[in-house]
Amino acid sequence: MGQVNVSINDRSYSVACGDGEEAHLKELAAYLDGVVTDLSKTVGQVGDTRLLLLAGLMAADELSEAKSRIERLSAEIEALRDARDAEVTRAATIETNVAAVLSQAAVKIDKMAQRIEAS
Repeated sequence: MGQVNVSINDRSYSVACGDGEEAHLKELAAYLDGVVTDLSKTVGQVGDTRLLLLAGLMAADELSEAKSRIERLSAEIEALRDARDAEVTRAATIETNVAAVLSQAAVKIDKMAQRIEAS
């Protein structure tokens, strides 16, 4: 199990993490520290607990918006897949119809050629 020291709002915290997750945890802590720093500039130093609460709520809001966007994009992708499938089916139907028309035309041309040869 890994151990990482991170700094949030100029306070150091020791955090355990899975092996190999240290760099990711440091990135997350740096992001959180940035949010807390921006908040402290806006609301002042209202205490670590309140700043971390507000930062957590902001991160949760960002996550919620990202999930909503993913859901919208997933629905859009599904609609595009459905439209593609419908067009593939439509193209196959057209291809079948064109093949049938060409086959009928070939039969008619063959009959005409036989009549011409017979004359």
